[in-house]
Order: sequence, then structure tokens, then C-alpha cells
Amino acid sequence: MHKFFPIQLLLLLLVAFQVSAQNPPQFQIHSHNDYLQTVPFWTAFSAGASSIEVDVILKDGKLMAAHEIASIDPKRTIESLYLDPIAEGIENGLISSINFHLLVDLKTEAYSTLEVLVESMKNYEDILYSTDNPDGLKLIISGNRPTSEDYKNYPAWMLFDYQSKELSTDLPWAKIGMVSLSFRQFSIWNGKGRMVEDQRVKLQNFIDLVHSFDKPVRFWGSPDSKSAWKAFHEMGEDYINTDYPIDAADYLSKLGENVYQNTSKHEVYQPKLEVDGAEVPMQNVILMIGDGNGLAQISAALFANDNQLNLTQLKNIGFVKTQAADDFTTDSAAGATAYATGEKTNNRAIGVDSEGNSLNNLPDILDEYGFSSGVITTDQLTGATPASFYAHHPERDNSDQIAAYLPKSKLDLFIGGGGDSFASQAENLENAGFNLVEKLEPTDADRIGYFAARGSLPKKLDGRGDYLLNSTTFALDFFEQKKSPFFLMVEAANIDSGGHANSTSTIVSEMLDFDEVIGKVLQYVDAHPNTLLIITADHETGGVSIPQGDIASSTVELAYHSDDHTGIMVPIFAYGAHSGDFRGVYEISAVFHKIMKLVEKYHDN
Repeated sequence: MHKFFPIQLLLLLLVAFQVSAQNPPQFQIHSHNDYLQTVPFWTAFSAGASSIEVDVILKDGKLMAAHEIASIDPKRTIESLYLDPIAEGIENGLISSINFHLLVDLKTEAYSTLEVLVESMKNYEDILYSTDNPDGLKLIISGNRPTSEDYKNYPAWMLFDYQSKELSTDLPWAKIGMVSLSFRQFSIWNGKGRMVEDQRVKLQNFIDLVHSFDKPVRFWGSPDSKSAWKAFHEMGEDYINTDYPIDAADYLSKLGENVYQNTSKHEVYQPKLEVDGAEVPMQNVILMIGDGNGLAQISAALFANDNQLNLTQLKNIGFVKTQAADDFTTDSAAGATAYATGEKTNNRAIGVDSEGNSLNNLPDILDEYGFSSGVITTDQLTGATPASFYAHHPERDNSDQIAAYLPKSKLDLFIGGGGDSFASQAENLENAGFNLVEKLEPTDADRIGYFAARGSLPKKLDGRGDYLLNSTTFALDFFEQKKSPFFLMVEAANIDSGGHANSTSTIVSEMLDFDEVIGKVLQYVDAHPNTLLIITADHETGGVSIPQGDIASSTVELAYHSDDHTGIMVPIFAYGAHSGDFRGVYEISAVFHKIMKLVEKYHDN
């Protein structure tokens, strides 16, 4: 046997080790015409394929791996491409277990070809299935086969591919390894969109029939796309036929993460719309930022919540271009700084311009107009978005330096995680007049600070509960008591985390949590018609799209182009006083100037 592996095989084997170390997948792949892969066998093995196909032609007493005589290469035999690598892989410990079979598609006459195959396999008896080696390699014979009556005459390691719609109890099931048919016998679907229902039912019925005999099923000539792989997986096809085993395995292995069914729906508030867009004196501004929250994220939450959201009740909608001063794709620091100061800055910079000079932010500026201000976040308070409304520092990760700005800020309220970062600032915060509370309850304090966690807050699905809703409700009551105009920034930070992690469940659950808070704020605006509500995002995260879903079951599948921010425009929604001013398409920094134009119109400094 050969003892040398080309370098590309070794590289693929590294991937194979990763696959074999994982839990067994909930799907099985058939690597169709595997011998045509650049690296036969190892490509399929690295993808975790359970079924690996090789076409075989008997030529001059040898079993050539080829589809027709014209394509025969003397170096490419079933032994050289498959049996030798498998034997050597087992010997070298590269293959820890045989959790696959070879589907051998005979292109020449069955009996003579099998005679040579049986003889050749005597050289590999130590790796073959037998009663003494129940974990050994099995071969399933397809293509030209002997009559079913003769299946019993072949060794235990040899099974057969049965190819007929006619199934009965008197078939030699003990020697049938799988049932295979052409997909075109059931459907003409091309793998795009959805299969026609009556064709899908015919296919499903046949799958169920094969399973009633406790045998696996495969369809050749089937569509080879993500939509098709998902459909066949959901229908229970045992060996999903593909020419792209690595791509198919990667997609199917992530279905559990990419598909999410929401079981926690909330009622949607119907805004009165009586004051929406009215040119009445603007007293209060509430800016709600869904970090990383693009149109696909909003759509996913919509479809997972009975096709309705509080957010989608709004009529005044625009789009924001999010680019930073130094980069096409912004980060949260530059994005939030643009909202807070009206100037674009470099990525990673908080509250400073592109030259590093401090910029006045909305709480600083609005203090001169008699406004109170507050920030609420599901992030740590040194996080880029909340920090941009009180700090001035060129590097977002310098949490100690950022924390030192909070006592100097004009904020009257802060609520968020990350209390440990402010341990050295506790005395300064108290000296600045902040009452650092242990829980949110009615108070007559003039300034309030609440560290909801020493470090990061949990995600919604990990037990955060109604923290954001309760915090926002407390803040609205707090500012109501102060009887002065106010500015409040509310950040839902973990939609962004879901985008970075490509976690559909995180994106949807965090967006729905955000939407519940939006409903509460809409009620507040209806009761306080001089309030302007703005809801937007700092950027989109994940390059998210929605290839499939089911509104009836509140299920969505998300796909991801990236695990980072993107330059896609983000939607902006407005409600209440002068909300119509926020229609259109404009730069992210323009939101600040639109707010300030209204402040200057109705307030004196």
C-alpha cells in the first residue's frame, strides 16, 4: 500500500479531524460522483459524508474509477482512490472509525465486474464489515446489479442499492443497503423557492414508504442548492445527494443556529397617530438605538411575532447612511458619536473628531437648554454607544479612561452593566450628585445611577428578563417627575451580538425585546404629544438575509454574509412631534442636526 499523502490531502485531513471530533450530525450526505472531486474520498470524509460514490468500469481486469471508457486514467482505480487511502488512514490513525460506506456504481456488466471486485477486496479484509468486525467498511452496489435473488450470494460486506418504486415485504431487505430513485420521477423542481405541493407530497410519501421498511433513501438527479438541501433534510431524505459535500455539510450543520422558532410573542400597541408629525413645540427627545439592527433583523422579528411589531406601525420612515470618517463600514463608536455630536469620526473613537479633539455631545449641549438627559443600555456603560453620550476618548476599549468621564458628564440618569469598570469612580459619581441605587424604585433623587451588573448583562434568552422595559419605564417616570424637557437614549445592544455570532435566536429575541420597549415608549408619546421618538441603528451587523421562514409557526431562517458590521443603510423610524422631518435618505450625522434644529426652534439657551 502507498504510505505517502500529498500535502493537499493532509490539509483536508486536518478538517476531517475537526469533523470527526464533533457530535454526529443530524443529517447524512451522499457525495455524488466523488471520484470527480479534486481530492477524491478525503473531500467527502472531511465533510463527514456518510455515503461516498465511485463509478467503476471493469477494464483489462482492473476496476477503473470512471464514468465511461474514454475518461479512464490508468492511475485512478477504486483501490488507489478509495481502498488504499481508507486502509492507510485507519493504519495511521487518521480515520478513527468507519462511519461511511462506498456506493459503487457499476458501469460494466454486473456479474463479471463483481467477480473482480470480490477478488480485489481480499486484500482489504481487515477493514471490511463482517460478523467479527461489525464496524467495518460496507460497499453498496449500484448501477448494474445482479438480480435481487442473487444478492444473498455475495459477502456480508456487500449490500445493494434497490431502485424501484415497487416495495414489498418479500424483497431481500437484509441485503439492501438503501433505496435510490431519480428525483425526476417525483418532481421537476429546480431547487429555487419551494417545491410544488403535490410533487412534494409524492416525494414525502415515497420517503415514508422506504422508512416503513427501515431502510434509508436517496434521490439522484436532485437539485443541489441550499434550499434543496434544507427541504430534503426536513423531509427525512437519509442521504442528501450533492456534488458539494463540504458546502452542504457546512450549511446543514448550521441550520440549528440559523433557524429559530419564536415561542414568546408580545401584543402590539396601536399608536393613535393623532400627534404623529404634528408641528407642535418639541419638549422631549427619545432616541432608541438597536445596535446592529438592519432591515433583515427587523423583518425577522416581524415574521416571528405574528407578522406585526410595534415598530412597523410607524409611518415616518427613512434610511441612514452609516459610513465613518475613515472607513466605509462604521463601528458602534463612530456611529454613536455621529448621533451624539453631529460629526463623523474615525472608527473606535468616542466623542472626539477625526483629529482627536473633544466634541460636545447631546447631553452636554442640551443641558444649556434646560434639558435633563439619560442613557440606558443592555451593554456595559463603557460600551461604545452609551459612552459616546458622555465620554471623549480616541479608543473605545480603554474602559478605565472612559469611565472617568461619567462623573463629569451632564447626564442625570444612567442604567446599564459594567459596574466593575466604575469601582474607582464611585466616590466621584456620588460627589457629582449621583445617587447610586441598588434597584430601580421611585425616588426623589436629582441624579440616578444604576449598575445592573458588575460585568455584562445576560442575553434575553439567558435570563435578562424585562430589564430593558423596566429600566425605560423607570426612566420615563423619573424624567416626568423632574418636570423639565429631557433627552433619553435607549440602546438594545445585543442585536449586534447576534449578528457577530451569526445567531438567529439572539437576533430575533433581542429585537423582540427591543420592540416591547418601543411599544411602551409609543404609549408615552401618545400621552405626551410634545415628545419626539426616533428609532434607528448605528449600523447593520452580519450581512443578514432571510432565505426562508414560516409566519404561521413564527419560524425564520437567517443567512449571513459576514460576522462583522456592513455598510448597508439602516432604517430610521420617527413618531410624535415633527416626526416627518426624519423621512428621506441622509447621513448618520444628520440626525443630530435635525434634533438640534428643533431644539433651537423651541428652546432658549
